[in-house]
This record gives sequence, structure tokens and C-alpha cells, in this order.
Amino acid sequence: MRPRISLIDSFNYAFQGVIHAVRTQRNMRIHLLAAVGVMIAAIVVGVTRIELIALMLVIAFVLISEMVNSALEAAIDVATTSFDPMAKLAKDMAAGAVLISTVTAAAVGFLIFEDRIANPSTHLLNRAEQAPAWKTLVALLVTIIIVIATKALTHRGTPLRGGLPSGHSALAFAAWMAITYLIPVGHHRFLVSSLALAMAVLVAQTRVEAGFHSALEVTYGAVVGSLVTLAFFQIFT
Repeated sequence: MRPRISLIDSFNYAFQGVIHAVRTQRNMRIHLLAAVGVMIAAIVVGVTRIELIALMLVIAFVLISEMVNSALEAAIDVATTSFDPMAKLAKDMAAGAVLISTVTAAAVGFLIFEDRIANPSTHLLNRAEQAPAWKTLVALLVTIIIVIATKALTHRGTPLRGGLPSGHSALAFAAWMAITYLIPVGHHRFLVSSLALAMAVLVAQTRVEAGFHSALEVTYGAVVGSLVTLAFFQIFT
């Protein structure tokens, strides 16, 4: 008779599954980093509650699709030891589901942020439209100080290599936030900000791929860099 699993054990197993997916699946880490960037951007532009709900739903949709895809691939690999056209088709269909969810999420994000960022009434960004460049430099320096201090307290890594948080990730996301603030209204702000965010995500991903940091360390770095820069521009604007 199969032993009865407690409710706490069920939650533990579920969390283990999520953690394993983040640790072993590159695309899952990319999606998580993108989700962090999107949620920070939502705070910056001040989305409505309905828009925030829509963003949370599409983010969950993408993450769930990626986990189901990974689980299906693992199950197929266990069940088959040689090439099977049907197994390949199943994997392709699962990957297609992830693609559909990602494209849908990108479309929803574009519809929400394009109007917010392009609209001159977006007061949070417009307050810093004429912000001097020195604020960016100071924000980056503060980010570096926080990174070094955190690594000193945790006794892990060097300022820009290894440890918690990721210094590269923190600086990349700090630069993204500063670029978003400094671009004047009407100068393709949404496009440039999106490109800067994509570059920041790629920087964070390379740190994970190179084995210098875990997904948690680069995510923490991204949050630190973004929030420090956001707070700096808000306080001194």
C-alpha cells in the first residue's frame, strides 16, 4: 500500500520541482530573469491592478509551460532509449506550447508597456526626463558598493566574480533602469528600454552559463541593481 503523503510533503515536493527546473533548465532561468525585469518595469511605469493581474497571469503561463515541457522531455527520455519519431514529435509539440505562451506574454507586455512608456503622462519617467548623467554614475557606484558589502558579509566571491549577488547582473540591470529614465519622451523610449533589458538579461544569463553564479545570485543582483537605481532617481528627481 502506498504511504500517505502529508500536505507539507506535497508542498516540499512541489518546491523541489521548481528549484530543480531553475537549476537545470536554461530557458527557465531566462524566463525568470525576464519576469523579474517585467515586474520591476511594472512598478516603474505604475500599471493598474488589472494590468498587473494580466502580467502575472502571462508570466505564470510561460513558467508553467516551460516546466511542463521539461517534465515531458524527461519522461520521454526515460521511456525511450533510441530515436523514435513520435517521441520527437511530442517534444516538438511541447516546445511549441512554450513558444505560443512566450509570444502571448510578449504581446500582452507590449500592449501594456508601449502606451505607458510612450505616453507623456507617464509621470514617473517624465520626472527624470532631463535628469543629468551624473545620477547614473552615482547609482552605479552605489550598486557596486552594495554588491561588495553583501559579498563581504556573506564571505562569498569577489566584487565581480562569484558569490551573492552577481555584480555583473546588478550593474547590467542598473544600467537598464538608468537608460529607461534618461531617454526623453518620444525618442523610441520603449524600444530602447526593451533592448537594454534584453542585454541585461543576456549578461545575467552568461554568468549562469559560465558557472560563476547560480540563478538565485543573478536574480538577486538584478533586483538590487534595478531597485537601487530606481530609488536613486526617485529620491533625487
